Amino acid sequence: MNVPLYISSGDLIADRRYDFARSYAAGGDLSAAADLYLQAVEIAPGFASAWFALGEVREALGERDSACAAFEQALQADPADRHGAALHLARLGAANPATEELHTYVRTLFDQYAPRFDRALEDLGYRAPALLRDAVAQTARAEGRAVRFGGMLDLGCGTGLAGAAFRPHVDWLVGVDLSPKMVEVARAKGLYDRLHVGDMGTFLAAQRDRNASFDLVVAADVFAYVADFAAGCDLMARVLAPGGLFCFTVETHAGEGAIVGPKMRYQHGADFVRAALDAAGLTVVRLDAVSTRNENRVPVPGLLVVAQ
Repeated sequence: MNVPLYISSGDLIADRRYDFARSYAAGGDLSAAADLYLQAVEIAPGFASAWFALGEVREALGERDSACAAFEQALQADPADRHGAALHLARLGAANPATEELHTYVRTLFDQYAPRFDRALEDLGYRAPALLRDAVAQTARAEGRAVRFGGMLDLGCGTGLAGAAFRPHVDWLVGVDLSPKMVEVARAKGLYDRLHVGDMGTFLAAQRDRNASFDLVVAADVFAYVADFAAGCDLMARVLAPGGLFCFTVETHAGEGAIVGPKMRYQHGADFVRAALDAAGLTVVRLDAVSTRNENRVPVPGLLVVAQ
């Protein structure tokens, strides 16, 4: 899942410099790669892919300020930020991640991955849907009720992996995802009663306005790509039926607040998660340390939360 986004500069010579630079970077000669990326942007100053790649190489060389400058140029060249330069700037401390608009980046990222997404996650040992399903079942049984829900909302449903895990336990299944290509794959599986393409916040606000409610809301690893976690919790709480459950996973870190991790995903501290849920008027039923996937065969630290 690490194929970089490439957008041609429209200049054949600049594009060739970019290709040569990628070869040098792949071979470990980062200084030569940086020189070639710089040549590419000198030829084509609006070459967003080359500016972004230059930022990555300079960051790898330990040249923070030069990396930030390159990512800023990438953002200027492509204001929609399809490469995710804003996330890199946030991780390097040059921007506030909560203020950045990531929709275009996330949509582009997952449209790219959709055809091979399920296989890629299988290779990473992805287990969030099964962990969430088991946690919800345990919570329901502890409360003396059946593991059966009327309506479920799958936030950031992707290709339907969480939908597949929960489908036997729900009467009505609705999914929403920002990526049209991911929803296309989910639709082909025939799991959902309704599927929507769009921003999670906009969708939740529309459901709130029409007084819709769900007995179960699931967000499997969705908040790894959401800048304003607290706002998402507040909107979600407004469409949760009385006694309903909200269960989700996040990547986490040992410190406070929310940060952008080395894999360009948000990591949320446990206290940060509790505070966001409390502000939304939700009660934490369980908060468990889990790992939903591996990176380089090492479990990624995470949290599993069930709130009511």
